[in-house]
Amino acid sequence: MDKMLYLAMTAAKQTMVAQEVNSNNLANVSTTGFKADLEQFRSMQVEGEGLPSRTYSMTERPGIDVTPGAMNTTGRELDVAVKGDGWIAVQAPDGGEAYTRAGELHVSNYGILETASGLAVLGDGGPIAVPQSQKIEIGVDGSVSVRPIGAGANEMAEIGRIKLVNPETGNITKGEDGLIRTIDGSTAIADLDVQLVSGALETSNVSAIKSMVKMIELSRQYEMQIKMMKTAEENDAAATQIMKMS
Repeated sequence: MDKMLYLAMTAAKQTMVAQEVNSNNLANVSTTGFKADLEQFRSMQVEGEGLPSRTYSMTERPGIDVTPGAMNTTGRELDVAVKGDGWIAVQAPDGGEAYTRAGELHVSNYGILETASGLAVLGDGGPIAVPQSQKIEIGVDGSVSVRPIGAGANEMAEIGRIKLVNPETGNITKGEDGLIRTIDGSTAIADLDVQLVSGALETSNVSAIKSMVKMIELSRQYEMQIKMMKTAEENDAAATQIMKMS
């Protein structure tokens, strides 16, 4: 009885963990450039003295879904979306380099090109500083050009280039802050093949319908595990009753 109860108990707990992952994905269905977290179940033997006679359930996070989201045209000059594979390099809160697909950019009060969450966008030599200007343009290759105040309509000067990278999918992970980093801690090199689409934003790649269906499936799995726990309790009570009669 205890084997059945233990397995059902661990399965119920891990189903709740999977539900948390799915709920977080669903909560970010409207977050620009968000990449869904993946989850999967697997059985694990309990290691210890003697034979491995117990098995428990475990929810794993094998990675993230890097499928590109849909392009949403905004027409705003500082909105950019990565075309196909690739990432925009930003300065993480800890000062290190991280990567994102959220291209809703703006110029801070200090003249630094930043994301909507206030992270500095990195160029070849660090954060990109933008001087006061009449117009700002971001090219397909990530080049940032400005029209100085008082300059003619065609007088654009390049002030920097956004660092665009495309590390191996197997070498990236997403942190609790939602930013992408390399698993081995290395800094990804700039990839000239990565391109941007100006005046557009990439939507989240989370499907609200699929996430809702997944939520229902996980809820039913949880209910099934609870029923198994109750069945184990009933079987144990019945066995105890039989032992008293003998």
